[in-house]
Amino acid sequence: MDKERFTAEVLAAEKGLYRVAKSILNNDEDCADAMQNTILIAYTKLYTLKKEAFFKTWLTRILMNEAYQMLRDRKAQVSYEDYMESCPAKEATENCGVFQAVMELAEVYRTPFVLHYIEGFSVKEISHMLEISQSAVKTRLYRSRNLMRDTLKGEYGYE
Repeated sequence: MDKERFTAEVLAAEKGLYRVAKSILNNDEDCADAMQNTILIAYTKLYTLKKEAFFKTWLTRILMNEAYQMLRDRKAQVSYEDYMESCPAKEATENCGVFQAVMELAEVYRTPFVLHYIEGFSVKEISHMLEISQSAVKTRLYRSRNLMRDTLKGEYGYE
């Protein structure tokens, strides 16, 4: 893979990478740092990519490892008040409830939920990225859907 193709692939995956980073880190500055580190790591380790068709999956896995490492290094949690203050105005009026419900999921459920329903990865790809069985991914997706349903009950016309 040459520089131009690498750049094009990274730019194409940028929004998805941000959403995955946001689902893990909850902080825009940390997301930017994680994405920057991911791109540097990916470029220096490009020779380890076995099949170019799996570039986005490979890049997402590097991002997840980087984000989890940042969490381990930081060991701090963002308070609920800080989160609500950082909720953008557009989301606050319309989508903040859904976003908040996703962010309230335990990390074990939130990450597969974002990867599958927002980023569109298959169960098999998520299984590979998270290094868990496909049945574990399906179970986590099922539980996250139920938790989301319970959280959003009564909102958006859902009973």
